[in-house]
Amino acid sequence: MVTEQQVREALRSVLDPEIGRPIEDIGMLKTIEVEGGLVRVHVLLTIEGCPLRERITNDVTAAVQPLAGVDRVEVTLTPMSEEQRATLVGQLRGGRETTKIAFAPSTSIVAIASGKGGVGKSSVTVNLACALVAEGASVGILDADVWGFSIPRMLGAAGKPVGFNDMILPLEAHGVKVISMGHFVPEDTPVIWRGPMLHKAIEQFLGDVYWGDLDFLLCDLPPGTGDVSISLASFIPGASMVVVTTPQEAARTVAERAGKMAERTNLRAIGVIENMSYFVCPHCGEREAIFGEGGGQLAASTLGVPLLAQVPLVPALRAGSDAGEPIVVHDPGAPASIALRDAASAIRTLTKSKIGKPLAVTAR
Repeated sequence: MVTEQQVREALRSVLDPEIGRPIEDIGMLKTIEVEGGLVRVHVLLTIEGCPLRERITNDVTAAVQPLAGVDRVEVTLTPMSEEQRATLVGQLRGGRETTKIAFAPSTSIVAIASGKGGVGKSSVTVNLACALVAEGASVGILDADVWGFSIPRMLGAAGKPVGFNDMILPLEAHGVKVISMGHFVPEDTPVIWRGPMLHKAIEQFLGDVYWGDLDFLLCDLPPGTGDVSISLASFIPGASMVVVTTPQEAARTVAERAGKMAERTNLRAIGVIENMSYFVCPHCGEREAIFGEGGGQLAASTLGVPLLAQVPLVPALRAGSDAGEPIVVHDPGAPASIALRDAASAIRTLTKSKIGKPLAVTAR
């Protein structure tokens, strides 16, 4: 006959679909009863009417049913009490107070910035995130472009985040966790907010969202150097910044302003990505510099950082963004995908380097 310990060990593989940790570790596994070939598992749900209750039932059943001696599995689901939820929230927060922003020392926070709109900053952000996931990293995207949010559509992360006890669980698509104002308002609804409200929204996205143990958090900034960028810099001083531009002079000069903002707000510019660098004719194969040449390299030289990639202008990159299928996922061998993956690898190296970072010194 199967033992309770065998069942418990089998259930170690069952994770909460939203929190991503074993149900036993976060207090969701209440009791296990074994009566001959019948195994009853009582699971606590984080919220009443959990939309993933069927998945949890299936995962528990799939983990226990193959055990020798098990004929039938019964899964009982009930919501947590207020006290149990409070305990879970405290555990997930690591004992810290609400909206206190704290990431693990191993988490690299990278702001993706641009001087002006229309240079492809958000599509670059999404593809960088997916490229980092493909390398085995745990990645999140904070869509800080509160007015012009587009990350949910580009990543294919539709739906409403689940919240309980003042915590928000981010959505996930292509292995990337994401939170955006687009998850809380209809896509065609304008967000007409001023400085204080924008500041609070960014604070909550950083402090009230359960991001888990991330290797990278990419923050998609709005164009320019306005309230959101300044607020984000105040919350995460010392974070890295990657500037996205196109080759043309008009984009390059304002991109440099965004990069220079990093020096004044305790951010660290680490590189430039030139998007829409060139177009290759599908008929003759001739390479055409539609938006000019050299802007990305000039911006990188001015800011004293490397040019991380030159991403070609291809219809597939735009189509993938509209369809929620980033090009590095659905066509990893495309020249644009290769350029973006190279940029992601460079970002991984640059953010883990100690060069340019303050070092802790202890007097003896």
